[in-house]
Amino acid sequence: MTGQTAVLLLAYGGPDSLDDIPAYLLDVRGGRETPHHLIDEITERYAQIGGRSPLLDITRSVAAQLSQHIDYPVYAGMRHWRPYIEDVVAEMAADGVRHMVAICMAPHYSVMSIGAYRRALNDALDPLDVKMDVAFVERWGTQPDYLRGVAANVRKALRRFPAEVQDQVKVVFTAHSLPASILERGDPYDAELRITARLLAERLRLERGRWTFCYQSAARTGTPWLGPQIEEVITQLGEEGEQYVLVAPIGFIADHVEVLYDIDIGVQRIAREAGIRLERPPMLNDSPPLIDALAAIARERLALMTETAGTAGQG
Repeated sequence: MTGQTAVLLLAYGGPDSLDDIPAYLLDVRGGRETPHHLIDEITERYAQIGGRSPLLDITRSVAAQLSQHIDYPVYAGMRHWRPYIEDVVAEMAADGVRHMVAICMAPHYSVMSIGAYRRALNDALDPLDVKMDVAFVERWGTQPDYLRGVAANVRKALRRFPAEVQDQVKVVFTAHSLPASILERGDPYDAELRITARLLAERLRLERGRWTFCYQSAARTGTPWLGPQIEEVITQLGEEGEQYVLVAPIGFIADHVEVLYDIDIGVQRIAREAGIRLERPPMLNDSPPLIDALAAIARERLALMTETAGTAGQG
């Protein structure tokens, strides 16, 4: 291969300050104005988690560590905030990058999520004066190091409960909900998440009935979203007499508002009202298991790119 090779991590993005929230929401909503009451509500949520999103700092830390592991440059681009994917791709082109492995910081594929990252990347590549060879990673929800890291964090969190009740804790795996209409189009998102949940339950040796899967953070659009929703599940568990629940987000890998507010504040409040002690394991963030997972993915794709380039050269 000629030209420099690099990895691009793609993440959602989040506001750097409370003042950024109106512009951030404008980007998320595709240029549609956000109602003032919604801006106020989301601003209050960010205020309660420290006033900004930690996602960019986490992603940059992951990029720096991953670069050391694979000995290639690693860039980080955000879909809805600075540094935008288009700006980072332009920077990569200026740096001489001609071969790229692109990995989304979300393990499960949906045309609405991972597909949107791919479209954003293609839009960034189109105006370039140079051609860039891209290997786009669509999914990695069964990657062994990812599963190992999540399972280890769940075990740590289970140990926060009294020893005599640890085998009674209900484990609830969650992921960000999407419009239910995706299922009509054969979208694999729901199926992939349920496979990950089952694999984690097997690693954790959770008996049937001791774990479940549901969705969280559905938008209020007036149309059906994938469910059941975590709020309904926690309320029902309380009615059934459950006293100990561990909520483990598996569709997310890093701390951000859907975890730090939606789970740690919103769902925690519902759990207390239902008489449930609720715990949450730490997210993978920039921990070694995530770096190992991404390094394995990157090395595999880089090797395939080199092999493909070599075969083309022989032709």
